Amino acid sequence: MILRLSDFRFPDSIARLYPDNPDGPWVLEIGFGDGRFWAEQGTVERSVNYLGVELSGVSLLKAQRRLKASGLSNAHLTKMPAMTLLRSVVPPQSLARIVVNFPDPWPKAGHEEHRLLRRPFFGLAASRLAAGGEVWFTTDHEEYFEFGVREGRESGWFDVELTEPPPATLRTKYALKWKDLGLGAQHAKFKVHSRPVVPGLAVEGDSNDLPHAILTLPSTFDLKDFEKTVVRHGSTTVVLLDAYRAARRDEWAILAHVEEEDLTQEALVAILPKEDGRTLVKLDRFGGVIVTSGIKAAVGAVTNLLEARGATVHTRAY
Repeated sequence: MILRLSDFRFPDSIARLYPDNPDGPWVLEIGFGDGRFWAEQGTVERSVNYLGVELSGVSLLKAQRRLKASGLSNAHLTKMPAMTLLRSVVPPQSLARIVVNFPDPWPKAGHEEHRLLRRPFFGLAASRLAAGGEVWFTTDHEEYFEFGVREGRESGWFDVELTEPPPATLRTKYALKWKDLGLGAQHAKFKVHSRPVVPGLAVEGDSNDLPHAILTLPSTFDLKDFEKTVVRHGSTTVVLLDAYRAARRDEWAILAHVEEEDLTQEALVAILPKEDGRTLVKLDRFGGVIVTSGIKAAVGAVTNLLEARGATVHTRAY
């Protein structure tokens, strides 16, 4: 099953995501490609609850078809940044294993900060693994392998074992590609021995009380001269990108781009007239936005923008 970000809870649970197998171990694969690894590995680990995360929409559809053909029912796929899912969706001490097969090595000088297998990842992974949980890392890139093993060891949370990759790994798309080029794969298991406390993202996605404001607009109000606006709140950045006028000429919407720790969303903030002559500024649920402090900041940024244009604010609820 393919799940959207808004289909999850924050954090979520094995019992809710896998109601037919709530006591099974939970495995996360980061960057599943076309799904070949779990389509094979899952058939020998049928008691496992599988969650795969990927950034490619094409890979998502290919993997879905492959897993369905393999008869694996307790498997979910999603498209989002891996660190977002790991921090926000996965609760502490819940995963049996995290699998990373052939991640992008970012081989150019100065690009190491883009690699997944760095100390911040290992700290977050350790916090989300259950007792005895492991990270499985396979790559054909020798320098990245040495880098990842060093980062895992120096994180202080794992014991590292260098071993042969599982057979299913060697039959994935990239493993076969590198084999044809005469390249081999290296594999490491990082077994967690202690865990840091890493909080999840503060999310209020289940709340019915969406962030909003009530105000009175000036009679001459217009947004034809709207310009992109950037607002920063600590580690959160809100960019008001554009303003749109609805078919009803007294309705507007502003598109906001919101970046906060490990999560990026785009949201529409609606500007709607009320029957009493006042105006409601509220989050539009279009697109499955989850309500975070950053989304609240976006509603606040629109409210402040309107106030700077002469609006009188009566209520702020965000």
